[in-house]
Amino acid sequence: MQAPTEREQVDSDAVDSDPADVALDASIHDDPAAVMASLDKAGADPALDAPTRTIMTQAAALLRATITQKHWALLRYRALFDAVPDPVSILSEDGTVLDLNKAGMTAYKRPRAAIVGKNINVLNPELPHDHMTPVWEALNRGDTYVIEVTNMRGDGTRFPVEVHSANFVFDGRKSLVAVARDLSKRREAELRYRELMEVIDKGILVQNSARDIVYANRAAMRIFGIGEGKRLADELQLDRWRIVDEHGHELSSEALPAHRALQTGQVVESMLMGLYHRQSKQLIWLTVTSVPQFAPGGEKPAQVTSIFSDVTALKRDSALFDRAQSLAHIGGWEWDTGRDLVYLTDEAIRILGALQPPANIEEMLSCLRDPDRRRFRGAMQKVVDTGGGFDLELQGSRDDGHPFWIRVIGEAEAGDPSTSRITGTLQDISADKRAEETLRIQARTDPLTGLMNRDAVLNELGTRLIDPVHANVALLYIDLDRFKTVNDVLGHSAGDELLMQAAARIQGAVGTEGLVARFGGDEFLVLCDTSGDAEQPEHLADAVLAAFADSFRFDKDEFAITASIGISRAPEDGVRPQQLIQNADIAMYDSKHRARNGWQAFTPDLARRQQDRLQIETQLRRAVDNNEFRLVYQPQVDLRRGQIVAAEALIRWQNHQLGELRPDLFISHAETTGDIVRIGSWVLREACRQVREWHDMGLGIVRVAVNVSYRQFAGEDLAENVRAVLAEYELPGAALELEFTERVLIEDAPATLKTFAELRALGVLLTIDDFGEGYSALNYLRRLPIHGLKLSQLFTEGVPNNRSDVAVCQAVSAIARSLGLGLVAEGVESEAQRQFLLQLGVPVGQGFLFAPGLTPDEFASRLRSPEERVSNG
Repeated sequence: MQAPTEREQVDSDAVDSDPADVALDASIHDDPAAVMASLDKAGADPALDAPTRTIMTQAAALLRATITQKHWALLRYRALFDAVPDPVSILSEDGTVLDLNKAGMTAYKRPRAAIVGKNINVLNPELPHDHMTPVWEALNRGDTYVIEVTNMRGDGTRFPVEVHSANFVFDGRKSLVAVARDLSKRREAELRYRELMEVIDKGILVQNSARDIVYANRAAMRIFGIGEGKRLADELQLDRWRIVDEHGHELSSEALPAHRALQTGQVVESMLMGLYHRQSKQLIWLTVTSVPQFAPGGEKPAQVTSIFSDVTALKRDSALFDRAQSLAHIGGWEWDTGRDLVYLTDEAIRILGALQPPANIEEMLSCLRDPDRRRFRGAMQKVVDTGGGFDLELQGSRDDGHPFWIRVIGEAEAGDPSTSRITGTLQDISADKRAEETLRIQARTDPLTGLMNRDAVLNELGTRLIDPVHANVALLYIDLDRFKTVNDVLGHSAGDELLMQAAARIQGAVGTEGLVARFGGDEFLVLCDTSGDAEQPEHLADAVLAAFADSFRFDKDEFAITASIGISRAPEDGVRPQQLIQNADIAMYDSKHRARNGWQAFTPDLARRQQDRLQIETQLRRAVDNNEFRLVYQPQVDLRRGQIVAAEALIRWQNHQLGELRPDLFISHAETTGDIVRIGSWVLREACRQVREWHDMGLGIVRVAVNVSYRQFAGEDLAENVRAVLAEYELPGAALELEFTERVLIEDAPATLKTFAELRALGVLLTIDDFGEGYSALNYLRRLPIHGLKLSQLFTEGVPNNRSDVAVCQAVSAIARSLGLGLVAEGVESEAQRQFLLQLGVPVGQGFLFAPGLTPDEFASRLRSPEERVSNG
């Protein structure tokens, strides 16, 4: 505490004296020496009474003593102030430096006069203008104020300091004393400490109060196996590790030494922990000491430092290690090769499921399958002969009959030149193998049908073909007829339902006689063995076709979905999977085009025809550009009067390489490749051009029927194209009749109705071709604005003798009459057929009885004959 000044002491004494007894002028208060002289004079003044002189004398003596005390107090203050080794400054309330000790002058390399009387920012120019506000707020609360700043020496250099400030009264004024501790050497020490932590062979982890890892040295990264490019925080997440104590009991996060040290504020010493990494399946043992660290003035730890050592090697042969390994289903084993003695830990015995611990290596191996037993013996013999180690996955069964998978690791004991001992671990990997099997099954299974998928059946087929014992196999390639129609019309949901029903029917038909797989889309494969029965493929094909005899139902709709099947055999038709599949596909394709709902075995002739088909498709793409198509016209005749009422345009193809090709040879290819759209557009334009030409020849307007593919109908703006062609050749809509297949009947989309309405508005006649062959859904038929039906040649060729054909013709005729539709019969080739159709009420027919397809000139000649003029009736 600062000694009182002379003025303060004198003023204090004056308070206790009687003012009337002392007469002093104002100048006495400013000069202690004058005061003492006045007191001495008064004490010797005979004019005053004796008591007063005595008081004056005592006052003079007391003042002399006070001045002496002040002098010594100032000397002690300066001695103590300058003795402090750290820079100490006295600051006024506004931050003006009132005093500075010698250490400050030395540290700042400035004389006292260069600092005292100046603001503190002379030592730290970066201080904000209100830097004293937080200082006084803390001091006024009775706290000390601590801050780290960078001060500046007289030569301009900087150094870090930690400043502690406290309240202080200086010369009677409210001030503060600030002690600045130079941190330069501490920073250097911290750097040396950090370098030491990096080179030390013990792992060091530092965690903050939130348990986040803020530092780990190199040894820690090595012990935990954390390599370059990996994030420490990610690799040390607790959910990646299973942590146990020395007894093998799992530890909660709160029981970990670092967390306990943070919670209690006490050191946790030498705790033994086992850490099992769930992914790598490795167990390490650590001894850990955790030390809490407090911030200055803090009541709770600000961070914790954990120092640990890897003691896994020390634990390898101990019972404690064996108990802890059981948590990870890992056991230890050792074989004394010289005495043929086996030692297994308790966990190893449990994994093998032995009722009694095996005494020798043969007893240990007795639980394994024969092939795996031989592999284990061979691996251990190699270690005995050449050293090294092995890592095997083996399968066996326990004494209770339960199967298991184990991973066995073994190696010669280090430092044993004679390889008298082989030691290792056993790990139960049954759960992992079951998971792998589940994934393998999922990878081999079609998710929609539950059958084998494409990859699985290819792998199975390849495996059998390379095994001479199982190489006699056959392949059934199954394709669903008309599946695309159902899928396009009713949607993918109905298509998926159909595929599931079809898969169930195929699986039921094949049973245990073969493997069934979904090859893709609506295609299925059946793989069967032919070594016991050479005709097994045909038997299975018949069974599959029989399974499709019943119709498929979707809500209120019923569809007859059949199958086309191709059969190939190994080795006659191929010895490689793709070769067998390709040949079965060729046979299936032939079956589909000859007569659906049947099977066909592969033959070399089919392969040749497949090449022909590819050649046809190749040439077909260029046929329109090469002007290879032409049209012939088959008359449609009034069955009663014999007059031509219209014509149907029929396409012919003359290719310079392939010669003349019938429509039944190339139309289906065009449908498959999509070329039918371009060909159909050509037919429409050419037919209208010919009608215009006949008209210009004075033969009147001949109505020509043109077939329209469903691909044309679905893939382009048909009504607009027809309008444009009619306008180009200045023809009325009545000059054109468009024939559609029954497929459009079940297309219940608004766009279908709109297209039919637009075509009808043009005056174009709309007819359903080959009525009765397909779906004949009356529910859709009555909705479409069509003009007529064409009775398929499939049914007219059997009348009047075939009862079934007669019944179909009668039904179609009745439908046409009831709906007010016209009716044309195709394929009329005999007078008996004509008479039957007349009796049935069919007005118009076409066929060889009247004429085949005629060239435009031949058809014109027919029209010029009076009896064959076009009838408008």
